[in-house]
Amino acid sequence: FGSRLAMPLILAGILASTMSTADSQLLAASSGVSENIIGGLFRIKTSKRASMIIARATLLGISIIAVFLAWDENSSVFDIVSFAWAGFGATFGPVVIFALFWKRSNMWGALAGMVVGGSLVFIWKYLLAPMGGVLGIYELLPAFIAACIANIIVSLITRKPSKEVYDEFERVRVMNRQR
Repeated sequence: FGSRLAMPLILAGILASTMSTADSQLLAASSGVSENIIGGLFRIKTSKRASMIIARATLLGISIIAVFLAWDENSSVFDIVSFAWAGFGATFGPVVIFALFWKRSNMWGALAGMVVGGSLVFIWKYLLAPMGGVLGIYELLPAFIAACIANIIVSLITRKPSKEVYDEFERVRVMNRQR
């Protein structure tokens, strides 16, 4: 009896968590457009009522886009999210890792790694992966590796970071060891 009751309860918890996250993201997007873009970027003063209408229109627009994405039977939210995470991971992952663990990494190496990693995600997904075979792997892995290599090579052939950067790196490293 316990397992028969546990499964629906677990599924209800997962659904509740998903719905909570989804509605929070929708509300954040709609208020972000009405407050940050309209009011902040374009500096348009709106009344509370107009701001609420803009937020609701944004929410409706996002919902319509979501319906079109979900309507396509060949489209998958998982595929979209997976591709987005590959882009983020290959673009920013190596930069963060090298910034934290390799004091020789510099701005030019980081920039080269970001460009190579971000670009290779698209190149791999749309040009190389369709060839199949070993090239059919998830685009994050080769793009991440290429971004790391680009960061290392460009950091080594360009000027070292300044003494202040080295000193700050060492200060933070020593401080973290003491914890």
